[in-house]
Amino acid sequence: YGHSNQLRQARAMGDYLIVGVHTDEEIAKHKGPPVFTQEERYKMVQAIKWVDEIAPGAPYVTTLETLDRYNCDFCVHGDDITLTIDGKDTYEEVKAAGRYRECKRTQGVSTTDLVGRMLLMTKAHHSNIDEDLDYRKHTDNFGKGPKGHSPWTGVSQFLQTSQKIIQFASGKEPQPGDTIIYVAGAFDLFHIGHVDFLEKVHQLAERPYIIAGLHFDQEVNRYKGKNYPIMNIHERTLSVLACRYVSEVVIGAPYAVTADLLDHFRVTLVCHGMTEVVPDKDGSDPYEEPKRRGIFQLVDSGSNLTTDLIVQRIIKNRLEFEARNQKKEAKELAVLEAMKRLEEEKH
Repeated sequence: YGHSNQLRQARAMGDYLIVGVHTDEEIAKHKGPPVFTQEERYKMVQAIKWVDEIAPGAPYVTTLETLDRYNCDFCVHGDDITLTIDGKDTYEEVKAAGRYRECKRTQGVSTTDLVGRMLLMTKAHHSNIDEDLDYRKHTDNFGKGPKGHSPWTGVSQFLQTSQKIIQFASGKEPQPGDTIIYVAGAFDLFHIGHVDFLEKVHQLAERPYIIAGLHFDQEVNRYKGKNYPIMNIHERTLSVLACRYVSEVVIGAPYAVTADLLDHFRVTLVCHGMTEVVPDKDGSDPYEEPKRRGIFQLVDSGSNLTTDLIVQRIIKNRLEFEARNQKKEAKELAVLEAMKRLEEEKH
């Protein structure tokens, strides 16, 4: 939603927004291994409602030649500077030519912070932590960051305001003739699996009006466990609202899809993906009512990506990164020792 907010601000500065998305190779070279593949990222960015077009395989350094090729008047970036691998400002050329504009970063979110929350994925996060040594190893870092909190505690620093929700919301009411479709879930770490599902749901009607029900954090934790959700309800709300297929969000939707909810929103169809449906607290089926009305439909998104898989990718990247660093350190140590021996032999 931080990226979405940047794109929203950029779109407001002009009439047509083209978003350059880097290849996996470019990202690996300048920043480290990406979590999503380039194909996933192309589709993900295209699904954000303020984006008119994407430029796949955009160069990491933005040049005047790139702007001219896409017939752009100027380019926009957040107010955090990006550098190449050799420390150069990637926007140097366009800044000098006066074809650069800046938008504000979204307070309280960063990819690094989200990665930190994911690396704390331990089964004991919401239960008895005394049993779990792996978890205890992390507890020393809690509250010891420079600002009194550790980036690894999994605590979100994001503060929701009504203004942010208004900026992200479409503000469109359902019109006569619209098919009102209700979907519900955690929509945690809003990703390509969610986008594929919502796109398929969107294709079910000529004039779809999709309402996404987002469950409260405690509810998500009940049926997902560990330290899910990684994003809190406010962060998940903005992430879902940024998607072009969603018209409205119910913040803190009830887990069971009730008759009241269906009547209140005049829902004509209720959809769920191919993921497991966990029973409600009392053991009942949360989709009992829409099934009774004959308005329930399972939708296969064709994607097998889940929030769990993303976390696994992050952890895999992290382990590879650590192994690479250890190798590098061992090599440097060996070189130092060899130099030391040579010095000693000289003397």
